[in-house]
Amino acid sequence: MNNLNLVLQKILWETRETLLNPKAYFFSMSLQGGLAEPVIKATIYGIVAGLFSLLWSALGMSATGGALGGAAGLVSLFWSVLGAVAAVFIGGAVMFIISSACGGNNNFEANLRVASSLMAVYPINAFLSFTYGISFSLGGIVGLVMSLFSVYLVYHAAIEALKGRESSVKIAAIVLVVFALIGFYGGKELNKTLEDYSDTYPEEQVY
Repeated sequence: MNNLNLVLQKILWETRETLLNPKAYFFSMSLQGGLAEPVIKATIYGIVAGLFSLLWSALGMSATGGALGGAAGLVSLFWSVLGAVAAVFIGGAVMFIISSACGGNNNFEANLRVASSLMAVYPINAFLSFTYGISFSLGGIVGLVMSLFSVYLVYHAAIEALKGRESSVKIAAIVLVVFALIGFYGGKELNKTLEDYSDTYPEEQVY
């Protein structure tokens, strides 16, 4: 139990430093120690994110609405944990590509550990997902802000932790920002199309 408390306290501290003081945190973070620690960290983030998804689904405040309620939340909880474990390895591969392209650290473990720290935004995204239940547009704006904040974290991680060339990392960050904007405007257009379709072909009323 004491070991678990120490692990949770460490992850809580690392999460706070990642979000509030990323430049200093990434500069001093350890890039060695095995793969178990970053996977455990990602799993905990996945559990917290899944609990938020469960809560919003139960309250009918998720993007899927309240039709399925808690049942949808339980599915979200399961996939959130599974997705977090997959995401940390995918994120590690993405950071490996960015770091290598920018002349930085090309050790996969180092990039995986950085990716696990970047996943501090994972439960925050899940917490803020209730905004989609209020309005798709509001949720999209919040999602865009979080995407841009994630790029900000990646920027510091690539330079401070992985020692990539700053000029190259800036280019990579600009590319990521462009993708975030494309995703945002693409989501708006998709939502507009669905609303237009709904107005044109309203559901039949059953009497």
